[in-house]
Amino acid sequence: MVRRRTLFGDRARYWFDSTLARGAAVLVLWMALLCLAIVLPASAVLAWTDPDVPASLADRLAQVWRHTGRTLRLGGATGPPLRVAMSVLLALVTLLYVSALVGLITAALTERLTALRRGRSTVLEEGHAVVLGWSEQVFTVVSELVAANANQRRAAVVVLADRDKTVMEEALNTKVGPPGRTRLICRSGPTTDPAVLPLTNPAGAGVVLVMPRDEPAADAEVVKTLLALRAALSEVATRPAVVAAVRDDSYRLAAQLAAGPGSVILESDTVTARLIVQAARHPGLSLVHQELLDFAGDEFYLVAEPALAGRPFGDALLSYATSSAVGMMRGDTPLLNPAPDTLIAPDDLLIVISRDDDTVWLEDCAELAEEAAMASGPPTPARAERVLLLGWNRRAPLMVDQLRRRSRPGSAVDVVTDHGEATVGEVDEAAANSAGELSLTLHHGDVTRPETLRRLDVYSYDSVIVLGRDPAPAPTPGQSPDDPDNRTLVTLLLLRRLEETSGRELPVVTELIDDRNRALAPIGPGSDVIISGKFIGLLMAQISQNRHLAAVFEELFSADGTGVRLRPATDYVLPGSETPFATVVAAARQRRECAIGYRIHDDTSTGPRYGVRINPPKGERRRWSAEDEVIVIGGD
Repeated sequence: MVRRRTLFGDRARYWFDSTLARGAAVLVLWMALLCLAIVLPASAVLAWTDPDVPASLADRLAQVWRHTGRTLRLGGATGPPLRVAMSVLLALVTLLYVSALVGLITAALTERLTALRRGRSTVLEEGHAVVLGWSEQVFTVVSELVAANANQRRAAVVVLADRDKTVMEEALNTKVGPPGRTRLICRSGPTTDPAVLPLTNPAGAGVVLVMPRDEPAADAEVVKTLLALRAALSEVATRPAVVAAVRDDSYRLAAQLAAGPGSVILESDTVTARLIVQAARHPGLSLVHQELLDFAGDEFYLVAEPALAGRPFGDALLSYATSSAVGMMRGDTPLLNPAPDTLIAPDDLLIVISRDDDTVWLEDCAELAEEAAMASGPPTPARAERVLLLGWNRRAPLMVDQLRRRSRPGSAVDVVTDHGEATVGEVDEAAANSAGELSLTLHHGDVTRPETLRRLDVYSYDSVIVLGRDPAPAPTPGQSPDDPDNRTLVTLLLLRRLEETSGRELPVVTELIDDRNRALAPIGPGSDVIISGKFIGLLMAQISQNRHLAAVFEELFSADGTGVRLRPATDYVLPGSETPFATVVAAARQRRECAIGYRIHDDTSTGPRYGVRINPPKGERRRWSAEDEVIVIGGD
């Protein structure tokens, strides 16, 4: 018995599924039969239980028809068959018309909403920032642009990338947070297509930023995007400022030609190598750089000061109570830390560090300097340095070159890599290019194994640089990507173990690719960590607000030019003395340097600044210890 019921149920279900598969007409028929099966019995119950309906069968059937007609919108008219048929016909025509109209409206709205979700509508904003491409730098750039536009009412940032619009919006909302007054607009499409770029209205933009990706073909894509942008703006008289970045120096000229005159092209690998080497030579310098590049703190501004025209630059150092003068912009040429007796021309712009552009005002602070508290001895002499380089990637030869440029006699760099990370030829080539005062030695070993590090006398080095491998090409489907920071984190764990065992602190500078791994790195809170993409993003955001700052940063981060330095406080003030910061500025002026801040030794492990104070008021008094450091802009 059970077997027979099961077979009958299967056959009935199969027959029902087969009828539905015949098309929409059969589906409509089934829906009509289902409705009638419910409506007719319910209408009959209403008709037979209504006391106002005559008791005759014809009258009750007519009432059943009226209930059915009103329910199914079939008119419900009674009378001769022709009248009923016409009523049903008109009701069906009305139903067809309304259904078709609703369907058309629904289809149009669905199409429009789909287009909007895909990000295919044209932006009508003016003076906005356009970000082309998608990488980890996008979050840094957008965050900084939001901070820079905090005091503007109708600012907008438009992001165009070959990704789903909804995915980009969710990622920005998660990592950037509330945009405040700034509108964040995402559009989907390839950045290398000139027909897609008009979606961002680049002709009306104030600046266009082209994001680099950390992939082998990233530079070629940047150049192609710049060419597409030029094609999209071919008929525009006034073009927006363009800021882009490439990894390899060999692509810089092509990118410059594609972007056109007035554009700024950064070399991300070169800048990253310079930042790592400077942090290795001056521990804590990465914190200073981040403070100067972050819109949340003090940053660089160009201001005109007619009142200082004709006076020596040294007077400008103590002419601001809450800002720090560090140089002059003469035409398009930056003069960082010029000689104090350099006269300020009427057309010169002063380069100052300040909280905001409206906090730069003149106030004579020369009388605050206390000459009795100034140190009079010679500066601390530079000495030979020993650097341990753990790991190897494409930026390593650039770092060796940076170390060579300022090396003292007897300086040495020891490189420890796997056989697969750096070939003997690569290191030999770097050694040949570093011929002079710097010796380069290659040691083979796995930096993620404890025995490799135990063989090294790591405490004999002035600094230890930990590098990760270059990111691997995109994995095949189903294969998990290889995080280049994984080996770096393992190496840092081993170094941390050595510190805990010996009780001594290692001067470690770490390069990470992903900013999210910063919280995972087993290092001290105030240690130097260079997130290459983040620093490039900060630079691009700063330059997007004022393209003249590109020349300032080029000089600031150059290997042979004027840069940010950390000097012992005892070179400027007597240890233990309590004196205003104006005294430090005056003492630095005597040494042909521009003092812009200090680092408190006792707070180097305390966040969020880790002892770094940029642009303090000139009248701020504090007691200076022998372990404190002064942040200056000057040469070696």
